[in-house]
Amino acid sequence: MFLINLYPAINENSEFTIADLFFQVYRSGILTLAHRKYLKNAILESNLSQEDQTALNRLLHAVRRGWLKVVD
Repeated sequence: MFLINLYPAINENSEFTIADLFFQVYRSGILTLAHRKYLKNAILESNLSQEDQTALNRLLHAVRRGWLKVVD
């Protein structure tokens, strides 16, 4: 499972999985630029598990359907 540090300026030891990011985005309904950058890095730098790939696909589907708002 790919781990990412969502808030490096706040806490260097604060790591989240893609599943954590998925639930955070769904809870807020907003996909920020920072979220997108970390997801991009996860895709480019890691061999993602099936679970992570499914979470990413669900996020993309939700954006296409208008269920999530993409903000800068």
